[in-house]
Amino acid sequence: MLPWEATEPDASLAATVRSTSLGKLVRDDVLGMILRGEIKAGERINEPDVAARLGVSRVPVREALRELESSGLVEARKHSGVFVRTLGAEEIRGLYELRALLDGFAGRRAAQLPAPERLQLADALDASVGRMQDAAQSSDVSAYYSENLRFHWLMVEAAGNASLSETYRGVVQKLHLSRLTNLSHGLGMQASVADHREIAAALRAGDARRSE
Repeated sequence: MLPWEATEPDASLAATVRSTSLGKLVRDDVLGMILRGEIKAGERINEPDVAARLGVSRVPVREALRELESSGLVEARKHSGVFVRTLGAEEIRGLYELRALLDGFAGRRAAQLPAPERLQLADALDASVGRMQDAAQSSDVSAYYSENLRFHWLMVEAAGNASLSETYRGVVQKLHLSRLTNLSHGLGMQASVADHREIAAALRAGDARRSE
């Protein structure tokens, strides 16, 4: 699953319990609802409803919510329950700064891949830029947003650093909370397409500094 996407919950939940903890299954289900915007920033997560819908006790639901709280996606309020977090401007700014650093590192590492792997990645990036261009021309901000993130995720995965991928996933998911409540108007999409085309070209040429 890509960091900014979530599939619909699997109806055959019981069939996978033997191989996966209930807490993880519940966490993935609630995470999916958050990423799809079904539970919005600032809204309370109803533990009894989650438990009833999945046919589990409230114990794994609480376990799942504790894990989501540790990742910074939800917050527990005393005597009130657990709520999807609303990010402040300063935190959002800090997350974008961190994401920029991670993107730069991934860009440098990906540009240093052996030629066959690097050229295969460059082809994938060029295809992604093409989809961004199509979205920009049709003023489809949501499609552009997803493809932009896909472009960078391709380089993050190519860097082959599990810690980088995990950290990047957490940053993008938290920024997604802000994205769901503050939709962009699509300003500057064409300029951004040009920037991403340059990144892909630098990576194809193996220019690590320029790619970063």
